[in-house]
Amino acid sequence: MPILIGISVYTCASVPKLSNQTEEAIKSVIKEPIPDMVTGKTGLASSENWNVWYESILPDSNPKGTIILIMGAANDALSWPPDFLSKFRDAGYRVIRYDHRGTGLTTQKDGAKDKTPYTLGDMSKDPIAILDTLHIQRAHVVGVSMGGMIAQKAVMKYPDRFESLTSIMSSGNIFDTMLPPMNQDILPKMISAVIKHGMLGGKKGKIKLQFVHKKILMGDATGKIEAKPLAQSALYNLEKRDGYHFIAGKKHQKAIEASGSRYDGLARLNIPVLIIHGEKDPVIPIEHGKKMASLIATSDTLWLENMGHDLPDILMDTICHKILKTIEKASLSTGK
Repeated sequence: MPILIGISVYTCASVPKLSNQTEEAIKSVIKEPIPDMVTGKTGLASSENWNVWYESILPDSNPKGTIILIMGAANDALSWPPDFLSKFRDAGYRVIRYDHRGTGLTTQKDGAKDKTPYTLGDMSKDPIAILDTLHIQRAHVVGVSMGGMIAQKAVMKYPDRFESLTSIMSSGNIFDTMLPPMNQDILPKMISAVIKHGMLGGKKGKIKLQFVHKKILMGDATGKIEAKPLAQSALYNLEKRDGYHFIAGKKHQKAIEASGSRYDGLARLNIPVLIIHGEKDPVIPIEHGKKMASLIATSDTLWLENMGHDLPDILMDTICHKILKTIEKASLSTGK
């Protein structure tokens, strides 16, 4: 711990600063009534020793199908950009998002041991538990970063439950020594930001932290961050939910470390697979996405020049359009 704190203090100067426009947007959002960020059907699904919180958002007409979204490490359901959700809903699909173990409103059951470790394979049971709770037989799964790893594991373990897979800024084996490793400079910056804003900055600081983390994960990619929706989501999480649980990221990292390569299983997939990766990803190099694409015969790809390790507002239309094309392809192959 002293080493981490020392590194964090040393790197504080490298924590991105927010623009005056962003600062003003945050101040404005804090003064305004908080809009409702959860409008769908919510519930808890029982998965091993966890009660997993989920939200199911229905379109205006009968759904064409179901899309279940799996977020990255240390993130909860509200980390999905609202525009990302609405594009799939508006296209006629039921959209499900959920809180990872240890985040948001997902909690351990009474009597469960807090220190019990789990793997990505264990975490892949969570979306299945949600689908079972909602009596949904098959779904399309979209995962980002660690969520992409969980999604890969899920379609391999439960092939009859998924119609397509979209893996965004992820890897089939993060410890593949033949590929560039994860960037070791990002974690100290993220920790520094947590200390500076998350621990010492009060409510406003915790909102700022969401912007700072997003800027760190963008890396060298450029593009405007839509300030108001992000600030509103962060404030809603703090005021209406259980806030942020950054320590969950440590357990999620251990789950990744405890899980081996998925290459063999990925090579056997026969459903439509879309692999999306940013060329400027500062966390998981794009070579990891390209390796997966080379292994999966049914894969399609979307390489984005101006994208880091996040879902940029400027590329939302492009990303969602490509995902919907993959989903439509899957529906055609199953005759739906």
